[in-house]
Amino acid sequence: MAAIMSGLDAEAYDRQYNDKALIQRILSYFRPHRRKVISISITTFILSILGAALPIVIAQGVTSMEGVQGDNQLLMGILIGVVFFVGVATWGVNWIRREATAELISDIILAMRSDAFTAAAHQDLSFYDEFSSGRIVSRITSDTEEFGQVINLALDMLNQLFVAVILIVWLFTIDIVLTLAVLALAPFVAFTALGFRRLARRVTQQSSRVLGEVNKSIQEAVTGIGIAKNFRQEAFIYEEFKVVNQQSYGINLRRGFVLANIFPVLNTLSGLATAGLVYYGGRAALAGVISLASWYLFVATTDRFWFPVINLSSFWSQFQAGLSACERVFGLMDVETAVKQTAHQQIPNIKGEITFRDLSFRYTKQEQVLNKFSLRIAPGESVAFVGHTGAGKSSIIKLISRFYEFQEGELFIDGVSIRALDLPTYRRQLGIVSQVPFLFDGTVAENIRYGNPEINEAEIMRYANLIGNGEWLETLPNGLHSPVGERGSRLSMGQRQLVALMRVLVHQPRIFILDEATASIDPFTESQIQQALDLIMKQTTAIIIAHRLSTVRAARPHCRPLQRANHRAGKP
Repeated sequence: MAAIMSGLDAEAYDRQYNDKALIQRILSYFRPHRRKVISISITTFILSILGAALPIVIAQGVTSMEGVQGDNQLLMGILIGVVFFVGVATWGVNWIRREATAELISDIILAMRSDAFTAAAHQDLSFYDEFSSGRIVSRITSDTEEFGQVINLALDMLNQLFVAVILIVWLFTIDIVLTLAVLALAPFVAFTALGFRRLARRVTQQSSRVLGEVNKSIQEAVTGIGIAKNFRQEAFIYEEFKVVNQQSYGINLRRGFVLANIFPVLNTLSGLATAGLVYYGGRAALAGVISLASWYLFVATTDRFWFPVINLSSFWSQFQAGLSACERVFGLMDVETAVKQTAHQQIPNIKGEITFRDLSFRYTKQEQVLNKFSLRIAPGESVAFVGHTGAGKSSIIKLISRFYEFQEGELFIDGVSIRALDLPTYRRQLGIVSQVPFLFDGTVAENIRYGNPEINEAEIMRYANLIGNGEWLETLPNGLHSPVGERGSRLSMGQRQLVALMRVLVHQPRIFILDEATASIDPFTESQIQQALDLIMKQTTAIIIAHRLSTVRAARPHCRPLQRANHRAGKP
């Protein structure tokens, strides 16, 4: 058992919510849809009346035919007609309710996924350094879907609860003693079901977590399939997936075993109770205490009563699956970002002055990257950071982009603390090109206008022709309309860099950051990249990251290199 559960501990940001808090938060997603909720409630109540009416109508019909001498064909025809009408009405009302329910569940899942995705998108990069994106995806997709299924089940249970209430009221009109006996047995069934609650909650939590592990394994395998094939490790990644998949199998088998045993146990208890009631009810009918029709109604009604009681009792255990799913989704929503803003000051057009003042930064307590680092970059100045891997070059960029929170000191943009800036407005004026640029699946034009959706194709072509007279577009099969593939897989590295630079060029940032973008590029493409860089750097503050001075000279001959001989002492 320990082997099955290994690696499935809660994430560091998970929270424990009690049922009351969870239900109150869940209800907040229903409030914007009051009309649909009212419509579903009305149709559910009508369905409950129709469901309870069927055995009552049959029993009353049988009683009426017992009291009439001679031919009962007319009464039989009326009874059949009423039963047919109840069946058709039940189908029609149920169809209306199902339609409204489907819309309500879709709306709630839409809102919940939007909130969860927004929370994930607003997390800083340190969050994704620590937690797997595959598990996060599982929370946004699978857990919200499971919650939607529980909502549908809950509405069905509500209908059956109404049926049970109506029938128990009618049972009192038949025989008070037998009805009280039914009610006396109901708590035993309910308590037995509630006994499964804690176990069901635990196994459903583990099931949700292992699904996140499966998603993570698949995502990593598919993302790194090229590397796996290059090193002939297809069998290895399959074995890794097989282990996770086997773990998922074991946990879901255990979950299914727990949930599958609820109904047999409850059915056994209700069957014993019904058998006893049928026996004593039959004796009462033979003794003339109640009529045979009333006895039939009592038996049929008791059976219909136990069905919703069992479902309601077992539903509580299944409801734990929905609560567990909500707990995981709300846990993601409630994660506090490490980056904290003290204000939201708007600077629509920044000049590009960047000042580090005695700034200290570390990823962990054991990983001090910058210590009392000070530097001023003037507006419009081009500066290059040169140093070995781990010297803190990329960390400086991440701090300027406000992707990470520094621990001590200050960082100013145009004399304003970066902690006081409105981040969306500020980041719209940043342009970053990484060493391996990320392109979204789509066309070249769609990737170029990613940061500036309003730009038209003619304007894109004008910018494109400024780089080598547009010759780089001629190498693409359909020019701007050429598909780039997932992560830009259909383009060469040089073409990806040009598309990434074009994306920044049309965005017209005030601060431009280039991270070793000319490495491993052929001379012809490098000259085109140089033209793009010149266009971008004309009116921006530029920061270039490189490992070698030769790369800096190739990228920007007149930039000011800053070599950090001792990055821990903060000496540039």
